[in-house]
Amino acid sequence: MEKCALITGGTKGIGKAVALCLGKAGYNLVLTYASDPGMAEQTREGLQQQFGINVSVLQADITKKESIDKIDAYLQEKSLLLDALIFNAGLTCRDSFEDLSLTDWERVFFANVHFPVFLLQRIVGRINKGGSVVFTGSLMGIQPHSVSLAYGVTKSAVHALVKNMVKFLVPYELRVNAVAPGIIKTERFEELYEANGDKIDNRISRIALGRLGTPQDVANAVSFLASDRASYISGHILGVDGCASI
Repeated sequence: MEKCALITGGTKGIGKAVALCLGKAGYNLVLTYASDPGMAEQTREGLQQQFGINVSVLQADITKKESIDKIDAYLQEKSLLLDALIFNAGLTCRDSFEDLSLTDWERVFFANVHFPVFLLQRIVGRINKGGSVVFTGSLMGIQPHSVSLAYGVTKSAVHALVKNMVKFLVPYELRVNAVAPGIIKTERFEELYEANGDKIDNRISRIALGRLGTPQDVANAVSFLASDRASYISGHILGVDGCASI
């Protein structure tokens, strides 16, 4: 029986790495993206050619509540049922504490917490029993840091959300977990390093495994949690940080 997964922010970076893992495992995919339709189409074509699966891409801005309606309507229109729902897309704001505005604070909270909660509420009935929901938390939601207050607080909220969501998903026979990546070398890493190089160097020095993480490292963890191999795991936050959180 064919399986299907929805991955938010699934056309580049960590999301694309997750799509490659699940595509290799035979999942048909629905991938959302915020912008850059050219990149999205390139990812779609590449996955279809490489794995012979069905791949759809859908523009959906996680800062807009209308995107919840858009995703729901698309799944209904295509009569799609899901086996895995991967909340990968996220938003940060690197303004200092002194410069952080209420508008930006609320925007990050909506994207990282409100959007996934209410998208899940809307489409939970379209996830097959035994399916898996995987959120993306962060090491910054666990350890003290001074990179992004809004991001760190929202990721702490995501971790709490996963713990609290377990019992609410029991009637649907769904599992829910999260990955908590540490410092991952994505396309955005160079930009982050340029602004916070000294702080990042200090954090890298405290990674027990002695290297940065890769999108593939995170994708391996997500694909495991989405799979039947994790059928007895729910309510857990899986650190993918090279043991930087200890």
